Amino acid sequence: MSTSSEPIRPRSRKKIDGWRWGGRFFLFLMLLYTAVPMVWMLLTSIKSGFAAMQFPPQWWPSEPTLASYQKLLDPANSVGQDFLRFFLNSLIVSVLTTILAVVVAVPAAYAFSRFRFPGRKFLFFSVLLRNMFPAVIFLVPLFILMRWLGLVNTHGSLVLTYLTFGLPLAIWLLKGFYDNIPIQLEQAARIDGATRFQAFLLIVTPLSVPGIIATAIYSFIGAWNEYIYAATFLTKNEQLTLPVGIQRFFSENTTDFPGLMAASFMMSVPVVVLFLVLQKYFVRALTEGAVKH
Repeated sequence: MSTSSEPIRPRSRKKIDGWRWGGRFFLFLMLLYTAVPMVWMLLTSIKSGFAAMQFPPQWWPSEPTLASYQKLLDPANSVGQDFLRFFLNSLIVSVLTTILAVVVAVPAAYAFSRFRFPGRKFLFFSVLLRNMFPAVIFLVPLFILMRWLGLVNTHGSLVLTYLTFGLPLAIWLLKGFYDNIPIQLEQAARIDGATRFQAFLLIVTPLSVPGIIATAIYSFIGAWNEYIYAATFLTKNEQLTLPVGIQRFFSENTTDFPGLMAASFMMSVPVVVLFLVLQKYFVRALTEGAVKH
């Protein structure tokens, strides 16, 4: 008699272990690749201006100082006032973009997933078509449009622009998630007397929370880190966001590297913390949206 499954041979087991350790080594290299710049940024931010310019570089500062952070967080000086204003501007733009992206993407993705209407596939792929082109191509047309609308030097111009770039992927991500929610759950709710909206709100929405959170993370990070459009649409100091504002640490004759690294590190912290806290929802949304049952 032959059995359906045979024991794994020692050579096969060694091959599997080799692949596993190779994968672990690759992940370790990727961890170093992503973590070392953050560590170097943090170490430079606690150095003095002289220590940051030494060559060969001083890995660990002999006299660490928090003067750069105190300067950035002190509203009594001009640098601190500007940094806190830039931080608040970035927060306002990112939060507004995230809220509007979720509000628009959720019903749009649900409609693409559940309804069948003429031109559905064409319209869906037309939405994704925008992501085939680099964002810089749309810089001049969008600037002309924002000037015509009177939105230059306003945060509204950035919010509308970021929605233009963030919505296609957000709709695609949520549609894949809704496709994996059994429609029979909604049908059962409709049989019990619920309307379509009630079924969506009470049945589908709680099940789609990971996808909504992933969409929110993607929209927030994209708006928080964007530089080109913020530098083009905003020229007034009181309207600048962080990616544009931190370039003020560069000057014609010298650069405040500790202050620049401190500002960059503080700019990175909210995004890193947000992703670490909500990463399980992000990974779950990507995996469930990519595999159709």
